[in-house]
Amino acid sequence: MAASSNSSLSGSSVSSDPEDYQPPIWKCYLYQLQQEAPRPKRITCPHEMENRPKYYGREFHAMISRERADELLGGVEGSYLIRESQRQPGTYTLALRFANQTLNYRLFYDGKHFVGEKRFESIHDLVTDALITLYIETKAAEYIAKMTTNPIYEHVGYTSLLRDKVTHRLSRGRPESRRVTFQRDDKISSPLVKRTALKDGEKQCSYEKAHNFKVHTFRGPHWCEYCANFMWGLIAQGVRCSDCGLNVHKQCSKLVPSDCQPDLRRIKKVFSCDLTTLVKAHNTQRPMVVDMCIREIEQRGLKSEGLYRVSGFTEHIEDVKLAFDRDGDKADISANMFADINIIAGALKLYLRDLPIPVITYDVYSKFIQAAKITNPDVRLEAIHEGLLLLPPAHYETLRYLMTHLKRVTLFEKDNFMNAENLGIVFGPTLMQPPDQNTLATLNDMRYQKLIVQLLIEHEDVLF
Repeated sequence: MAASSNSSLSGSSVSSDPEDYQPPIWKCYLYQLQQEAPRPKRITCPHEMENRPKYYGREFHAMISRERADELLGGVEGSYLIRESQRQPGTYTLALRFANQTLNYRLFYDGKHFVGEKRFESIHDLVTDALITLYIETKAAEYIAKMTTNPIYEHVGYTSLLRDKVTHRLSRGRPESRRVTFQRDDKISSPLVKRTALKDGEKQCSYEKAHNFKVHTFRGPHWCEYCANFMWGLIAQGVRCSDCGLNVHKQCSKLVPSDCQPDLRRIKKVFSCDLTTLVKAHNTQRPMVVDMCIREIEQRGLKSEGLYRVSGFTEHIEDVKLAFDRDGDKADISANMFADINIIAGALKLYLRDLPIPVITYDVYSKFIQAAKITNPDVRLEAIHEGLLLLPPAHYETLRYLMTHLKRVTLFEKDNFMNAENLGIVFGPTLMQPPDQNTLATLNDMRYQKLIVQLLIEHEDVLF
């Protein structure tokens, strides 16, 4: 298949005028190259091998030299075999014919076959992927180096908000959004993801969030949603954001802006979900768990003796957790369901404790501990304030809201017997956790954790 010219492979330009808007063109040059790549040709050994490893087939040729392997491959493009190394007995080498030369790769097996990062169920699949990669990177090295210079991502302003979410917003009278459709420069059938671009006027959470990219194997042809080029290879062709579903090349993922818009349908639970991910998915300032639990506590529990110190029944706290994970902001945590306010207080503490990144993040933990060690009160508060400014916006807002609430709790100290110091003891280890999770370090830091939270409560009007 002949390669298309560069001009036909470029994405369409996007005009600032919606009437002139043209959808991007998916660039299929790399797909065409993948179709042209040599196919694997197994060179089988005519003899039975008693000592052949059970995870290799008849492509295994025992201990032979590089020169003998080269002879057996016969100069046939894509031909391959496996041999035991003469230099290092007990190790195995894949001999592969490509570009008129024999390439030798150290071969490994741990339940799957691999020579690099990718792991394959069979040698045939490993060789297929290797030939595709070698062929494309040889034929299109210059093209690949330049393929990120004019990304469609920047033109159309992708978000991962899905069509039905936007339709729901429009039904509530919010500004009209512009729907983006896609077309390709040939008739290849592939499961391309349709995304939605929002106008500047569309209300959405303003917190910045990096994409949570993980290596992904795409079934069927797939195109990068950053550069519009084909994602080549047999497996692990690129990465997918597990929060919003954005699909891009691994090298393109380093260039994608931190504008992840998590998709609620990808958020499988509320507890143990990253804080910023949750608030962006629900388009709220703070996690709904924090708002709903605090609202319930302030309505009926501020005078409860030992609030936050007295534990609710563990199984009932788990019921609250399950309600949030199942129903989200529709969870019923009213007095009709959970009469004991300590259950709601316990659920709030559990939520904060289970965050994968604590409210006071690992990155700034040491700064807060060092601030707590300062003896001069004014200098200490200034250091704490500097630490607060380093928190991610969603973490800062959650902490601010929580401290404002805890300050209100202390106003009822004569009833609930909970002052700022007592609350610091309760919330210090909940809001702050050392990055290394060292038990000794945790024990040594507990008094400083308590002091930080105590000062945040006592001076919340000044610090936030």
